[in-house]
Amino acid sequence: MVMNPPTRLTRMSDKAVHDLAALHDLLADVLLGHVSVVVDGYPVAFPTLVARDGDRLLVHGSTGSSWLRALGAGAPASVSVTAMDAVVVARSGFESSFHYRSAVLFGRFTPVDGDDRERALDVLVDRILPGRSGELRRPTKRELAATLILALPIADWSLKVSERWPDDLPEDVDGPAWAGVVPLRRGYGEPVPAPDLRDGVPVPASVRAITRR
Repeated sequence: MVMNPPTRLTRMSDKAVHDLAALHDLLADVLLGHVSVVVDGYPVAFPTLVARDGDRLLVHGSTGSSWLRALGAGAPASVSVTAMDAVVVARSGFESSFHYRSAVLFGRFTPVDGDDRERALDVLVDRILPGRSGELRRPTKRELAATLILALPIADWSLKVSERWPDDLPEDVDGPAWAGVVPLRRGYGEPVPAPDLRDGVPVPASVRAITRR
């Protein structure tokens, strides 16, 4: 029996968002995804860097990775990504929650081959630190041979967004407890040089740019 990916929300379906641009915005805000796949008969989930490249999602890792090899061989998979945006402070523990954006993508990965591999690796490097690939030497043949890059079409997915105010009972609203929303802020601290950094090597533009955000 062929099963279709569960892209339709069955619980809290009013939080479902079907706008592809909203999914792209979420993927632009998160670096880490969890890839779920069955390996040797067991379901496993692996945290890894994810990077959108047009209409596909890229992941990468060692060619020695059993889960990456399973994905590259066409095993069905899902990728979950979540951004926590705020704490919802309700007047009861039951109603306390978060503002969040959460998506799950479904499908099968395929290996990125040929001349596209080096460009895809640049996309992944620049996802961590925008502009960094232009500051580095090019990867060697040995490094490329040791790296497996996979792509998942962004075709089957579901996105849930929660951005409501506390939904307290009337008797709690009349009570003494405070309620509201506390935004979550993310940022970068001052860069710390490596212990073996040579004297006189300046902080690169890519690092300076993210610390100014």
